[in-house]
Amino acid sequence: MRLLVLGGTVFLSKAVAAEAVARGHEVVCACRGASGAVPDGARLVRWDRGAGDPAPVDAIGADVDAVVDVARHPSWVRAGVASYPGAHWVFVSTINVYPDTATPGLTPATSSLHDAVHTDEDVTAGPEVYGAMKVGCEEAVTAGAASSVVVRPGLISGPGDVTSRFGYWPERLAEGGEVLAGGDPADVVQIIDVHDLAAWLVMLAESRRTGVFDGIGPALSIGELLAGVAEGVGSDAALTWVPDAFLAEHEVEPWSGGQGLPLWLPRPEYDGMLARDATPALEAGLVVRPVSDTARETLAWMRDHPEVARTGLSREHERRVLDAWAAR
Repeated sequence: MRLLVLGGTVFLSKAVAAEAVARGHEVVCACRGASGAVPDGARLVRWDRGAGDPAPVDAIGADVDAVVDVARHPSWVRAGVASYPGAHWVFVSTINVYPDTATPGLTPATSSLHDAVHTDEDVTAGPEVYGAMKVGCEEAVTAGAASSVVVRPGLISGPGDVTSRFGYWPERLAEGGEVLAGGDPADVVQIIDVHDLAAWLVMLAESRRTGVFDGIGPALSIGELLAGVAEGVGSDAALTWVPDAFLAEHEVEPWSGGQGLPLWLPRPEYDGMLARDATPALEAGLVVRPVSDTARETLAWMRDHPEVARTGLSREHERRVLDAWAAR
């Protein structure tokens, strides 16, 4: 297979390119090339879609069997599809296309979508705008490509993730001691390892599978997930579970950011965001590894990359909240 990866220098798109090379495919990565190197064995062709540059079809070659695209700007996706309409498109979208974050157990077939936005907007305006643009991207692919599959990942974890939304936990639990955990240990969450997702995306390209799937692992309680992280990093840290209201009172923010506690989400309004039904994806060939493996590999990558900015509340902030909880 001759695979075109639109991207290929960071995180998921780089993992896809590496996986395809490992499977013996010819891989071309088309991007600016400003964020890093493409994997060994892949070929870089420079294409700045953000600048409106025309597709370098002569450099890439016209005979592309499949395309994997992770873009969030509808104009970028339209330009790609217009250049390679005959290829099989594997478009990586997001669960942010779903306005319902409260209902657990939904699938693409049972979910509504945000109204599509077909213009390139500022994604910092919020997850709704980001999700609506991704719907616009999806529509560009399904309308213009000869065949396509749309994959909507949730929280992608593993080596190479610079958001620390999962990486916070392997690093923090490896330090040991008393660790602040948010909400109820029975609260349901789910992640997907970047390498598992990448392998599945390449498989979907190989098989020319069509349809719409969530790119998610099985849902599990956050207590189980953090136990798996602890196992993976060899930690005997003690988790102290603190209720939502107390965390909010002490300026702890959910999900991410400088005062965020990753994987903690307000309940019940986010009971469904990380609790979707993974059955369709698993039946379509997705294979997932244990959380302990993801945690171990993530920690090793973070230790090898101390220069990568960390997110999440500081250890001093964590200590203040734990002390206040003990003294309540």
